[in-house]
Amino acid sequence: QLQLAESGGGLVQPGGSLRLSCAASGFTLENYATAWFRQAPGKEREAVGCISSAGSNTYYAAFVKGRFTVSRDNAKNTVYLQMNRLNAEDTAVYYCASVERNFYCAGYNDPNTFPVWGQGTQVTVSS
Repeated sequence: QLQLAESGGGLVQPGGSLRLSCAASGFTLENYATAWFRQAPGKEREAVGCISSAGSNTYYAAFVKGRFTVSRDNAKNTVYLQMNRLNAEDTAVYYCASVERNFYCAGYNDPNTFPVWGQGTQVTVSS
């Protein structure tokens, strides 16, 4: 089976940092585009960023404002989301999702683009 598993979420103070991990099993992430999404209570799921297959181009939502970085370690078959300068508005469940042979993260803002999803990890930013 094609599976993704997120980890690294938790409680962090405003201004702090977290690194989320997305580990794949049953497929090779280098051949897939992988995106991060988040969903807060009462809001729709929204895209955070994406790393493409092959050339590993990266793309980010406007609200990231330079604070987040998506990367991939091919040897570990894992995609990461490094989050810095977190604020309360970043509180949400964070998900990773992948789609095969997507070189430029085409359609990454639409969750329907991605057939493979993880279960999510909770990020809470609070003092």
